[in-house]
Amino acid sequence: MVNTRSYTERADAHPSPVARRLFNLMESKKTNLCASIDVRTTNEFLTLIDKLGPYICLVKTHIDIIDDFSYDGTIVPLLELSKKHNFMIFEDRKFADIGNTVKSQYVGGVYKIAEWSDITNAHGVTGTGVVQGLKQGALETTDQPRGLLMLAELSSKGSLAYGEYSEKTIEIAKSDKQFVIGFIAQRDMGGLDEGFDWIVMTPGVGLDDKGDGLGQQYRSVDEVISTGTDVIIVGRGLFGKGRDPDVEGKRYRDAGWKAYLEKTGRS
Repeated sequence: MVNTRSYTERADAHPSPVARRLFNLMESKKTNLCASIDVRTTNEFLTLIDKLGPYICLVKTHIDIIDDFSYDGTIVPLLELSKKHNFMIFEDRKFADIGNTVKSQYVGGVYKIAEWSDITNAHGVTGTGVVQGLKQGALETTDQPRGLLMLAELSSKGSLAYGEYSEKTIEIAKSDKQFVIGFIAQRDMGGLDEGFDWIVMTPGVGLDDKGDGLGQQYRSVDEVISTGTDVIIVGRGLFGKGRDPDVEGKRYRDAGWKAYLEKTGRS
């Protein structure tokens, strides 16, 4: 059953402070667009985020691909941009290890993800320990609320994340109703009847392209929103070769918001 309540209604009832903040931000800013900024230099990373900032609710990062990363040079200005443009940060780390290891990966090393990323994500392959380890790391690192998405489905061709694997991942998500806020998935993940208002974020969304030759498969904005997606994740469609981030940011923001209004009967 696709959730047709407004973001505001869902914020009012959600147990997670991270989910409440995101829903309210989306409603006030009128956007459900997450920009996936996968580039190799800090300058390009920050320049693109500054251009796309007015149109997005989230920035999704792969911080470990930045060649010239430094905390002061990359993360501090990222946090400044998040305040300037009012967006949240999602580090797409895809944790997949035992609880003690993911805790160390989350809080330590050069990236110190727990200090700055509002949301991160994890595979369910290692069981509920991954949730417990990440939550413990968040609680020991910061007084700011943090949220976790579980990877229930992927957009890549030939993905093994479907069927029983997806169902088991949903069960792992249910182990912590406040810290786990939803899924990376291609559709609604259920749970409403049991009191779980999962946020669904979907990659592989495109207004033009159907694939990239490396296994990525794209679906339309209208298609994913109508089947239960709350946040559309777009990367190269916003800033790929020949694309203007200002033009494409507005275009995807408007398409996503229009589809949301139609889904909730407010268009």
